[in-house]
Amino acid sequence: MALRAPTSQVCFICATAALPAMLVSNSAFATDYMSAAAAQRLMFPGASEFVPRALALTPEQTRLIASKAGAPFSTAFWQLTAAMSGEQVLGYVVTDSVIGKFELIDYAVALAPDGAIKDIEILSYREAHGGEVRTKAWRNQFVGKTVNAPLAIGDDIANISGATLSCTHLTDGIRRIATYARVALAKS
Repeated sequence: MALRAPTSQVCFICATAALPAMLVSNSAFATDYMSAAAAQRLMFPGASEFVPRALALTPEQTRLIASKAGAPFSTAFWQLTAAMSGEQVLGYVVTDSVIGKFELIDYAVALAPDGAIKDIEILSYREAHGGEVRTKAWRNQFVGKTVNAPLAIGDDIANISGATLSCTHLTDGIRRIATYARVALAKS
């Protein structure tokens, strides 16, 4: 006669054996594509220097940006840099981080002096899926747009199947930056 372990012991043993696999984080898929400094040089190759700028907003500007962007926002992750050629401002680079599905996505937005989006670069992508947001074709949808464009998934920005949250959150972040550019940077 064969001895059998009680079902509850088998379940406990199986669950214990599977525990290490369940604890593995999606961050094992993290990829750092470039630094913010490398993105600045790529997006503004004619710049002779990149000068950090303060992100000071008045309470009124903060309310206006939140209203136009469609949601409250924080500049906590933002870094603003002016791309300079001598005394001339060629544009600005704003770096930010948004949540994809579970993990942060670091990205940079290049803005022309008038606030139009010049380029987007994905700096780091940590999700297991959805890295297609890094493709030039997806990022090019933003080029030339300003806060006057909808900048919304399903409207003027196409979604990527399997990357819906990454697409949505990046688009929301880029819309906030475009709104900031109009309110605080662009010279009308």
